[in-house]
Amino acid sequence: MNIPQMLQWQWNGYPHNHNSRENLLLHIILVPLFLVANLGLVIAILNGSLMAAIGYIGLMILSISMQGKGHSLEEHTAEPFSSPINGIMRIFLEQWITFPRFVLSGHWFQALQSSKKRQLP
Repeated sequence: MNIPQMLQWQWNGYPHNHNSRENLLLHIILVPLFLVANLGLVIAILNGSLMAAIGYIGLMILSISMQGKGHSLEEHTAEPFSSPINGIMRIFLEQWITFPRFVLSGHWFQALQSSKKRQLP
């Protein structure tokens, strides 16, 4: 699957795989953390700061692992990665393109509102 196809595939399944209130709230915090850590890693590398680079890699791993925990709360879980390259591509495309698009399009807020309605007695 090439990048445009993967983006379309992610976008088509995103609302289906992001309905849990807890997962939505985790994503709104953890995706920006991942993005800041990506930028910090680039700056650390450019500045030759090994310790900072290691710290930013740690933040990226923390963000992704916590998002994975959030995904496990979903009724419909994400499709497993088919390979390491597939996993890396899907993670970076979700963080940098698909989730920001989900938020900016208003779908994140709609999903959050729907999740509140589902939890009411």
